[in-house]
Amino acid sequence: MKTAFFSAKPYDKASFITANQTYHHDLTFLETRLTSKTTALAAGFPAVCVFINDELDAKTLHQLAENGTTTIALRCAGFNNVDLEVAKELGLKVVRVPAYSPYAVAEHAAGLVMMLNRKLYKAYNRVREDNFALNGLLGFDLHNKTVGIVGTGKIGECFARIMNGFGCKLLAYDIRENQALTEIGTQYVDLSDLLGNADVISLHCPLLPDTHHMINANSIAQLKPGAMLINTSRGGLIDTKAAINGLKSGQIGYLGIDVYEDEGSLFFQDLSDTIIQDDKFQLLQSFPNVVITAHQAFFTREALNNIANTTLMNISDIESSRDCKNQLQ
Repeated sequence: MKTAFFSAKPYDKASFITANQTYHHDLTFLETRLTSKTTALAAGFPAVCVFINDELDAKTLHQLAENGTTTIALRCAGFNNVDLEVAKELGLKVVRVPAYSPYAVAEHAAGLVMMLNRKLYKAYNRVREDNFALNGLLGFDLHNKTVGIVGTGKIGECFARIMNGFGCKLLAYDIRENQALTEIGTQYVDLSDLLGNADVISLHCPLLPDTHHMINANSIAQLKPGAMLINTSRGGLIDTKAAINGLKSGQIGYLGIDVYEDEGSLFFQDLSDTIIQDDKFQLLQSFPNVVITAHQAFFTREALNNIANTTLMNISDIESSRDCKNQLQ
């Protein structure tokens, strides 16, 4: 199928070209983000392949349909950037990659925990400047600390197993319990109980209307004072302004994020020679107890390979009118 790839980076092109040796689709790679202003680039393409910061709102979807697009292939698990109701009304098929590498994201979340706790970012910079003092680098043992996992799907389960390996006590919150986690001693509790008792909290749930800003002023007030908060899921789970206030008050002791609610105009590009206009983001970067990575938790060789193969298989299923297990509608 003739497919236009939006927000395509060199690593996307490399992984998809390799995988496409099996599927033989006609692929065109575009660095441009897909928005209502760029849909003309999709004219004549039956399928578009998009990523997390492409905007598939009602206006964009109508324009795509008018231009002849029938399939939207998300090369990610989340679909909060797609207006599914409008897509259904227009008869657009939407497919995704529900699981590419839960280990990649979970391991990155664990890396953020270690980075913040042991202040590895500070230590690295100090030693490069020949400063070998230990003052200000004091951390804590993860062993016997309580870790709360919000969302216990595949990624949450992987993260829980990693923390279990450290000897942590595990609390979890989800609408459905994961039996594999209860078998290793994880205790499911209400969200308020998790927030109030966990030393480390890691978010592993999708961004939905019910989870938007689930970490807000009220939930931050329920935190165990000085708790560590990790988010490798979607930026919209955290109310950034409330998090900044929580950092100022000390209620949040550490913040590690791989995602940011207004990341669309920032992440996946080099802005080192520009002045970033996002004051909230700039303020976040000023805190010594905040570590931000630019949505790289998924970024492993294995994940890229799985994303490419699953996406192209999804497109093949749609093209051949086969049932696609990864079709949202």
